[in-house]
Amino acid sequence: MQASPRDRAVRDRFQKMALDLLPAGADVLDFGAGTGIDAKAYAASGHPTFVYEPSPAMGEYLARHCRDEIARKTIVAVASPLACKVQAVTANFAVLNHFADHAALFEELSRVVRQGGFVLASMLNPYYLGDARYGWWRANVMNLVRSGRYAIDSESRIHRFAPRVVARAAAPYFRLERLVPRGLGLAVHPYMFLLFRRI
Repeated sequence: MQASPRDRAVRDRFQKMALDLLPAGADVLDFGAGTGIDAKAYAASGHPTFVYEPSPAMGEYLARHCRDEIARKTIVAVASPLACKVQAVTANFAVLNHFADHAALFEELSRVVRQGGFVLASMLNPYYLGDARYGWWRANVMNLVRSGRYAIDSESRIHRFAPRVVARAAAPYFRLERLVPRGLGLAVHPYMFLLFRRI
């Protein structure tokens, strides 16, 4: 992921958006923290950072990559998102695409995010025309039009969602405040960023 210029650019944009939204010193939960790259950036910017990573293999890498921050307790690993109360939750690089239904997740996150806080998620863009060369994309266009969602038949069962579907699942706890990109930009970007405000 660090070797891909495109993925680095996506990560940089996501981190900048998260850091611009966070008030000074606000705490954050990196949900599905993976290798800890984002968590390290948040902690370096003065944000107490909790990390939730259910994969043991990723958790080991995170522990190595963020060992200094963990030792200083500027990054704290939690076994459940409910173990912390924060201003913001971030979920980068399609973490939420691994969920078939987001309603229960957003209900849980409503107990984690303080009133007025936010959830920022980077998700795979179902409208990205770069995927049109694949049979699975063409086979699911009508599912996307009809229901706003589809799953790719693979071991990981990655799900793709129209933003409206995720927004509906987030209600009544969160409202979709921002979608990046919008309009024709959705045709050319593989990821979309969705900002949900706690209400």
